[in-house]
Amino acid sequence: MRRSFLLIGLLLLCSTLFAADEKPVHVLLHTEAGDIELEIDTVHAPITAANFIRYVDRGFYDGATFFRTLTPSNQPQNKVKIEVIQGGNEPREKEDLPPIKLERTSETGLKHVDGAISMARDGPDSATSEFFICVGAQPELDFGGRRNPDGQGFAAFGRVVKGMDVVRKIHESPAEGQRLRPEIKIISVKRL
Repeated sequence: MRRSFLLIGLLLLCSTLFAADEKPVHVLLHTEAGDIELEIDTVHAPITAANFIRYVDRGFYDGATFFRTLTPSNQPQNKVKIEVIQGGNEPREKEDLPPIKLERTSETGLKHVDGAISMARDGPDSATSEFFICVGAQPELDFGGRRNPDGQGFAAFGRVVKGMDVVRKIHESPAEGQRLRPEIKIISVKRL
C-alpha cells in the first residue's frame, strides 16, 4: 500500500515537472505585408495546436495566402458581424489532413480576443487547414456565440505576439466583397 502511494506521488511529481517545462511554440508567418509572430498554445488547445503545427512542419502554408477579410461593411447578410482575416492554401486543400475534433473555448479557456488565432470550420469537428486571426475581441466566435448557428464556437489555439500592425494592414487591404484583391501572399511559415 505504501509503495502504491509512493509510486502515485512520483508520477504526480513527474507530470507536474514536465507540465511546467511545456512552453508555447512560436511560429513566424513571413508575408509580403510583413511578419506576424504567433504563440501557439499546446497546453490548453493540444489537438488544434498539434494540427496547425503539423501543417507548418510539412511546409503546407509556404506559398499560401490571406485571401479573406471580414469587416463590418462587407457582411450585409450576417446579423452577427465579426472582424478577422482568413488564410490557407486553397490550391493544396486536397492535401488536407483529416478534420479534427472541435476544442471549444468553454473547454480550453482560450477566447477570441484581439490577435487570437483560430481554426476555420463549417460544422463541429470539421476544421482542417484554414485559419483566421481576430482583429479586436470577437466573443461571438466563442462557445455560445451567435456567429455560427450551432453555437459551438471556433477553436482558438494561440495569439499574435508580434505583428498586429501587419494583421491590421491585411484586414484593411482592398477587397471585392470579402475576398482580398489581391490576396496577400504568405511566403513562408516556420517554427522559431
